[in-house]
Amino acid sequence: MIKTYFYNHSELKMYHDVDLSRKDEWLKSPEDLLWIDLYDVGNDELQYIAQIFDFHPLAIEDCLHVSPRAKVDKYDDYYFFVFHALRYNEESDTEITTLELNVFLGVNYIVTIHKSPMNTIGRIAAQCHRNMSYMNRGPDYLLYAIVDGITDEYFPIMDRLSVRIDELEDEIYEHQMEEITEEFLALKRTIILIRRVILPQKRIFANVNGRYSFDISEENVPFYVDLTDHLERIADSTETFRDLVNGALDTYYTIISAKTTETMRVLTIISTIILPLTFITGLFGMNTFGWLGAGAEPVMLIIAILMMLGLTVAMLYVFKRKKWI
Repeated sequence: MIKTYFYNHSELKMYHDVDLSRKDEWLKSPEDLLWIDLYDVGNDELQYIAQIFDFHPLAIEDCLHVSPRAKVDKYDDYYFFVFHALRYNEESDTEITTLELNVFLGVNYIVTIHKSPMNTIGRIAAQCHRNMSYMNRGPDYLLYAIVDGITDEYFPIMDRLSVRIDELEDEIYEHQMEEITEEFLALKRTIILIRRVILPQKRIFANVNGRYSFDISEENVPFYVDLTDHLERIADSTETFRDLVNGALDTYYTIISAKTTETMRVLTIISTIILPLTFITGLFGMNTFGWLGAGAEPVMLIIAILMMLGLTVAMLYVFKRKKWI
């Protein structure tokens, strides 16, 4: 599916589904803006767009394959971006997935390519049908609006992860080891994936020595400063979450180790008490006192029981005094 949105600055009007064969006519004024959105298209549609705008084959190849990280490439008269949105489903086995968005940014045009539906693209496209608020400030502002919308979708995910970490810190004292370990691993995988998405995108919009990695008009710089701030906040949150999960995991292992030590201590005390009792029963079970006659057997049994009880009480007293139990 190919959707087109054209803003005519001289007429202050929006046009939709324009004829791309007249591309040179639409782009003759640098103040006009053409937005082409390609959703779930194949190689033929991409080659068609590439031929119209003379896009580099390597950039088109990146659009056809999943790129693991965000990036920006500079070509002669346009920039090529790779961004990633996130989809979070706590009940799913994968839990979190990425949606790739490829963007070509020219002087007065922008081309977006994505295989899966994206809420931000749909919202901005719907707004473009009603007014020109996203199209009348240049292609760099439209790019900002798209990336800012993707970034805003990260915050509910971060809020939910924060709640899950708080819940996990309470549950480490109650649940079984297998359940807690699985939850820890799921959280760590999610946080690592978010960091892998956020950090490259933050570098794209970083201001290094007063310069950005692509051209931004002066009036739109404050928007990108705000976007960079949002990305830094998310990156800082992932760093904090990673430390919290690692800290909670260390605490959990300490609790498990303490419980294991306590169990071993109890078992050692029981074994220590049983050992001399086993000796007494073995001694009296060898007919050692048979020479006293059959009449002495009940008396010897009572003596053996009293000895075992006395020895048990004495050992428990000693253990208590030494605070072993």
